[in-house]
Amino acid sequence: PVLAGMNGSAIENFSCVIYNIFLMNCTWQAGRDAPADTQYFLYWQKSIEDNQMECELYIKAENGRNMGCIFQNVSIGHEKAYFLVNGSSKDSLIQFYDEYIDLYKIEKLMPPSNITVNCDEIKNDCIIQWQQPQISHSKKDMCFKYEINIKYK
Repeated sequence: PVLAGMNGSAIENFSCVIYNIFLMNCTWQAGRDAPADTQYFLYWQKSIEDNQMECELYIKAENGRNMGCIFQNVSIGHEKAYFLVNGSSKDSLIQFYDEYIDLYKIEKLMPPSNITVNCDEIKNDCIIQWQQPQISHSKKDMCFKYEINIKYK
């Protein structure tokens, strides 16, 4: 059956974030009722055409259990990516967890760079300019909004 495995053994609080343009960090917590020897394994597939890949760099808890993964050289496509975390235990079957995620929605953007401020005291105005941060997905110019917080000394 699809939900084979002991209830409460699947991971919880699965979360991924993409940062520094091409790094992705995924984390999770062990299932509430997972046996102590449960080990989890993360696989992901960027699109239907791509092969499924297992994590190459796991983040481990003190007990040696995989509790996260760091992926390098991630690129964001147009399709939802598929994530699967399954587990194994000597004592019982472990339920799997899976989810589809739009990668562009989990990208944490870098701050703008090359910020310059030129003020004219006579005109009592300032021109503030910056460069848009690099992003990895294709909708580069669609939705950037900036907030400027000016504090006077």
